[in-house]
Amino acid sequence: MRYLFICLTALSLIVGGCAAPQKVEKPIAVFYPDPPGLPRLQFLTSFTGAKDIEATKSEFESFVTGIKESEKRLNKPYGIAVYNGKIYVCDTNDTVIVFDLEKRTYEPLHGAQGMGKLLQPFNISIDAEGNKYVTDTVRRQVIVFDKNDFYTKTFGMPETWKPVDAVPFEDKLYVADIKGGEILVLDKDTGNILKKFGSQGEPAERLYLPSNLVFDKDGILYVSDGGKFQIVKFDRDGHFRGAIGRLGGEPGAFARPKGLAIDRENHLFAVDAAFDNVQVFTREGQLLFFFGKAGRGPGSMYLPAKVAIDYESRKYFVKYLEPNFEAEYLVFVTNQFGDRMINIYAFGKEKGKQYPSDEELLKKLKEKIQKELEKLEKTGEPQQPSNEPTGK
Repeated sequence: MRYLFICLTALSLIVGGCAAPQKVEKPIAVFYPDPPGLPRLQFLTSFTGAKDIEATKSEFESFVTGIKESEKRLNKPYGIAVYNGKIYVCDTNDTVIVFDLEKRTYEPLHGAQGMGKLLQPFNISIDAEGNKYVTDTVRRQVIVFDKNDFYTKTFGMPETWKPVDAVPFEDKLYVADIKGGEILVLDKDTGNILKKFGSQGEPAERLYLPSNLVFDKDGILYVSDGGKFQIVKFDRDGHFRGAIGRLGGEPGAFARPKGLAIDRENHLFAVDAAFDNVQVFTREGQLLFFFGKAGRGPGSMYLPAKVAIDYESRKYFVKYLEPNFEAEYLVFVTNQFGDRMINIYAFGKEKGKQYPSDEELLKKLKEKIQKELEKLEKTGEPQQPSNEPTGK
């Protein structure tokens, strides 16, 4: 009798699985900036846990094997890096989690055990050889893993600093020390300190709470400073090269600047956790546009932390692209809360449309600002800033 019950149950699952599938409406695509601006980013999808990447199990398969879909998920992500078809995410309440896009797996970094055990991974960067540099704010060290994700070495003495980001450039490693308010330059092989900068000089040159770093292709280092509400620029030798932004609530200003990324055209992507968005600047600091907004819907952000750019993994996300949108690269943004902890966007252009250059966009923006100033002089009623004029 028990055997007959099991067979009938299995048969009902099979029959149910063979029923005609219900038509599922494709969700409306989300683009930035808002119309009538020309679209530059399309929100594609989001990852939060194992179920978002692992192969979906049917009800019948789960019944037969007794294995349900995994409930493993991120807890509070911050840093993110993409390399060789894998997304590496620093879960600050756990370890570094690896989303393998090719194998469709969700696993902890297998080298993060023993001497490589992570307590509170904060940021991660990866060099051209595949070496990973993870800053751990509880260990207060930089932990290094090789191209195969195995532990290799550790840099720094916990009592002397508090590293929050480490990025390689050529044969050196640049580390943001939030405790000392400075950047330390290490030998990438030995970890020996070669230079320090950011804590001396004129007020404009000093750092207060450096948290995130990125280099552009010309060797200019951008430092996100939460104490100055700016992105501060230095050359590779530590010479001050200016700053981007200021404290404020309008586009182009910052309230809680965090993660940074640079594309191949030297466009700077800067996260602001207070605005729940990412602003995109020229290397000189002119705002081109921004994307994201507070919320839980597709493309929205919930305390965003880090942004990363990747040119090699587009093939894994082609199915999400609108047919008339051509993707140049992917943009990944971590959210520390909510059900969309890794937002994935495509940066590109709409087919058949002529897009203005950065210079033309900036000229258009200046003209609009001038018109708004003239209107303010006449009426005394300032217009609210929008995302439309920068339509890059």
